[in-house]
Amino acid sequence: MSNLRLPPGPDREKLAADLKTRYEQGQSIRVLAKETGRCYSNVHTLLEEAGTTFRPRSGKNRAES
Repeated sequence: MSNLRLPPGPDREKLAADLKTRYEQGQSIRVLAKETGRCYSNVHTLLEEAGTTFRPRSGKNRAES
């Protein structure tokens, strides 16, 4: 997966707002990362910058101990 550089200024704000909308509609951070060609941490950072309230982690992707 590509780790695209985060855009500056208004482009960054627009991307963050778009990701926030999609996340609030139910898409996961992993899906958003895959669809935008960005890494999970970049998407998470953009969502934080947009003031997103994060859902609790479901744990379904974690290995059981």
